[in-house]
Amino acid sequence: MLQKKLAVSLTQKLYRGDQVRLYEQEAAKTMGIDLYALMQRAGASVYQQCVTLFPNVDNYLVLVGSGHNAGDGYVAALTAYHAGKNVSVCAIQPDREVDGDVGKAKAAWIAAGGEIEKLDEKHLNKADIIIDALLGTGIVGTIRTEFAQVISSLNESEKPIVSVDIPSGLDCSTGASLGKCVQATATITFIGIKIGLTTGAGKQACGKLIFDDLGVGKAFADLARSDASALDLKHFRGLAPRPVHSHKGTYGRLLCIGGNKGMSGAIRLTGEAALRTGTGLVKVYAHPESIKQICTGRPELMVSSHGLKEALSWATCIVIGPGLGQDEWAKQTFDDVLEYCQHDPKPIVIDADALNLKAVNTTFVALPECVITPHVGEAARLLNVSIEDIESNRFNFARQCAQRYDATTVLKGAGTIIDNQTHSWVCRHGNPGMATAGMGDVLAGILGSLMSQGLKKDMACQYGVSIHAKAGDIVAKKYGQRGMLASDLFDTVRVLINE
Repeated sequence: MLQKKLAVSLTQKLYRGDQVRLYEQEAAKTMGIDLYALMQRAGASVYQQCVTLFPNVDNYLVLVGSGHNAGDGYVAALTAYHAGKNVSVCAIQPDREVDGDVGKAKAAWIAAGGEIEKLDEKHLNKADIIIDALLGTGIVGTIRTEFAQVISSLNESEKPIVSVDIPSGLDCSTGASLGKCVQATATITFIGIKIGLTTGAGKQACGKLIFDDLGVGKAFADLARSDASALDLKHFRGLAPRPVHSHKGTYGRLLCIGGNKGMSGAIRLTGEAALRTGTGLVKVYAHPESIKQICTGRPELMVSSHGLKEALSWATCIVIGPGLGQDEWAKQTFDDVLEYCQHDPKPIVIDADALNLKAVNTTFVALPECVITPHVGEAARLLNVSIEDIESNRFNFARQCAQRYDATTVLKGAGTIIDNQTHSWVCRHGNPGMATAGMGDVLAGILGSLMSQGLKKDMACQYGVSIHAKAGDIVAKKYGQRGMLASDLFDTVRVLINE
């Protein structure tokens, strides 16, 4: 009997920017400190991370605005100054009055002999490192022109940039750029990890993401409700060992449907990925003209172009879509599979062309234990919105996909999101080298394999997405990102699934 339990520890919670602003003072009060003390901790943390990341630089440029981020920036500047660094503090409006804790931090900088200047080219040329404390989490709407111009100058400087809490100009709750945002080398975020830093443009903009709870993280987590979590493969302890008294049928029977004429490679990748993830038996149903190509070189795959109903009855799980196409053969196959599953439901992964067919299917019926795996273009078609809409708020549209199709949704891309209508997870792993043909087909095979072996869809998605992305990172580290092939992941997936 297959041991189906997958042990997993707590993942890291993610929060919207407004949640952090709402609860940070109460969390600090619970821990017996005030917001100014919290600001001092944040600024000191920024400087320490700068030293850790760039230990041999002496010329610091700190760019401040007028919000709480500016207070952190002033503290970081003063800390660097006391450590013997050459520090320049610049602002778009150097003479602007600020009050409260930000005013106290500014006054402390001035009392130490510091000045606040208007940013110009000489400051950028002199700097070895830039601390971005310009705009914080409270910014809404498109940023003003003068801020956009400064941000452009920072990005064009090619100097290392460390952003305080969030890269300036980024919506930390959606991950969308508010017209123009800093492209940071690293971002130190505080109290709670902001959800927009983990996916899409936000993941790109923040660079290396570093988290410091400033000693109030537990108190904050007790106050704020999170409906999203960050996934890391190290959180998982893996599948249970296989019993000695078992056989190939113990580990699932997966049916992979696709491979129209001229597109045999996609379903071949899916089938082989499933085998490498541990499925005992994998059968491919494909177009007659694709049979020979799929069979060649991978004899462990069973391949057929007839008897679809019998194959569906045989399977414990189904993957449909890779290389399916959208011609009459594809449409008929898709309709036959959905009709069968409505009467005899089975776990199913709907991917690639099957999603495009699903988007135009007017007689949609929800399927239990269903996973859909759109990339941004497919998600746009499923929801009848633009790609730009999807990228402007990936978490929101992943949730809409899950709700509209009553399925766990895997929205692929930088920071792949999993959503089951009530909770979201975002994968920390993955790299741009994985933006190549066939990667989604491999992921579909991994997810189908885990579900065929008995994992429930949500856990299969969390674990499978993490394995897939981590495998890509390992391959990229060993060989480089450019030139990575989807099939390069197979050996690494096999290693990871056995850990």
